[in-house]
Amino acid sequence: MSNQHVSCGRDLVCVPDISSSLQMASYSGFDFIAMPIVHPRFKREFIEGKAKDRQGAFTRPDLILPSQDWSSLVVGKVSPWLQVDSPDDTVRKNSQGALKEELLYGSHLSLPALMVALTGPACVNLSRCLLSHLQGHSNHQLWIHVPMVPEMCSEGLIENDVNHEMNGDDGNDSESDSWRWWSRLRTVCNHSKRLGIALEIPTDLPSTEVIERWLGEPVKCAILNTNVFLTNKKGFPVLSKAHQTLIQQLFKLDIQMMIAGTNHHPDKGVKAYQQYLDHLYQSRPRSSGVDAFAKGYEDYLQCPLQPLSDNLESQTYEIFEKDPVKYTRYQEAVYRALIDRVPETEKDSRTTIVMVLGAGRGPLVTASLKAGEQAERNILVYAVEKNPNAVVTLYSLKEDKWGDKVTVVKTDMREWEAPEKADIIVSELLGSFGDNELSPECLDGAQKFLKDDCISIPCKYTSHLSPLMSHKLYNEVRLCKERDKNPAAHFETPYVVRLHNVTVLAESKPVFTFTHPNPPPTDNSRYKSLEFAIDMEAELHGFAGYFDTVLYGDIMLSTEPRTYSEGMFSWFPLFFPLKDPIHLQPHSKIVVNFWRNCTPRNIWYEWCLTEPVATPLQNVNGRSYTIGL
Repeated sequence: MSNQHVSCGRDLVCVPDISSSLQMASYSGFDFIAMPIVHPRFKREFIEGKAKDRQGAFTRPDLILPSQDWSSLVVGKVSPWLQVDSPDDTVRKNSQGALKEELLYGSHLSLPALMVALTGPACVNLSRCLLSHLQGHSNHQLWIHVPMVPEMCSEGLIENDVNHEMNGDDGNDSESDSWRWWSRLRTVCNHSKRLGIALEIPTDLPSTEVIERWLGEPVKCAILNTNVFLTNKKGFPVLSKAHQTLIQQLFKLDIQMMIAGTNHHPDKGVKAYQQYLDHLYQSRPRSSGVDAFAKGYEDYLQCPLQPLSDNLESQTYEIFEKDPVKYTRYQEAVYRALIDRVPETEKDSRTTIVMVLGAGRGPLVTASLKAGEQAERNILVYAVEKNPNAVVTLYSLKEDKWGDKVTVVKTDMREWEAPEKADIIVSELLGSFGDNELSPECLDGAQKFLKDDCISIPCKYTSHLSPLMSHKLYNEVRLCKERDKNPAAHFETPYVVRLHNVTVLAESKPVFTFTHPNPPPTDNSRYKSLEFAIDMEAELHGFAGYFDTVLYGDIMLSTEPRTYSEGMFSWFPLFFPLKDPIHLQPHSKIVVNFWRNCTPRNIWYEWCLTEPVATPLQNVNGRSYTIGL
């Protein structure tokens, strides 16, 4: 999807002339058309009947359009009369034959996507047919056309009389929840990455919870029937406020749009619908600093940093130093600590020893010096850093800017024999899950050179977990493969991810808390069992990890959604995947167990479920992922 223009298609029920239809759609501002591969009323007979041995082509030849147009301007739709899950053997086998014929012809044409209508919960055989096709050599996507709520039906797209007959509608819950239809098909198709959703938007929108659940699915296209639109005072089609909000949410996921149905504004032309969607796209809120920074990293799996065992690169330091929130909060915390520690009457006679542990390229040193000036307190700063490459920058800054107020120490803080004890220690050793970059172990190693009343900034941090559903993230993990690792290794590794195409199923709960200073004896191993209540049916693919930290007093930093530090981008959440998706029933509960295990050489996490089902322990003994000390 272009950054300047919404990608919008026109759904066509019957196309007498493809070239002219494409020209008219292009003239109206549409980027592509969705059209039947075969005439909607052309029913073939593969098993028995007069037409079984009929000769001749079943549809138009590929010569009508050049290959480039087929592969970029046309989405194919399979015939609406197919009943692949019919209880009647002849109907079912005929439908299977026709479906296979149309899917293969769509592959022959190199169409970018084929659209298959999902009209009810009876879809197991349809799922098998689609998976069988996906196992072939085709590389197109399959868009599963499904209504957001099952009561609605678009003109010319779904034939309700056929659907009710095929599905045997008896009022079951499965009939009334179209997400369940999709979930069943997706599961039988083994969560194929090439499955997407063409989501039909109803006139009456469902609850926010239902919408949020759909936003965690691989929606590729949103279908808007013309009867969803209202008419404004000037006679142009517009959407209600609720629909506008939904469309803006879909825009964030780079979802294509499609206009279906009869033109109800003939004097304005069908172009007016596309122009209105483009207007909404152009007037969408501008990306914030965080969204702009994270552009391109949405749902992209990154292995967490290991700054103890690996030296960070200059580019990594530079990215973190651009955070507009973090260092401002740190400076405020040091300022408050200095004011509280040194009375006004002693500010000229007393020097405060501030130790920046893990100084990197010096942003915390600069923040501490600024805090000292702001508080009008004398400070002496020790900048302790083990990375020899970053120390080069520290020496340069000392010579050019800091002068005698800063002493640069090139060593691991755990091995340093400090010449004096610290009044205040400042560190930024936190990872996406709080303790996952070994802040507890590092600061415990520095305990020996702290005064009894030393202030630690931060003084406390807590990790948090939320269950989440994301077809996209599950497939991203599943497709990770490394020759030297066992196939399950990637499901036993936590990933740093900018969460995007996900549905968070419950509010987060606290997991592990660490406080500093932390006098010996110390034990940084932890265990926690968490219970989450799930209100509606969903799939569980893993857990999102966040953290919050108290720097000093009431000054905090947080990635946890409810207390998130607006504008901060130094940390993305951590994703703990589950090896197998877990289907969650409405009003059920999740019980997840988390361990933080320690040895003298490594730290690692283990996790498993005990509700709604028990799952095998993941990453047992750190077999797939450890954090090196």
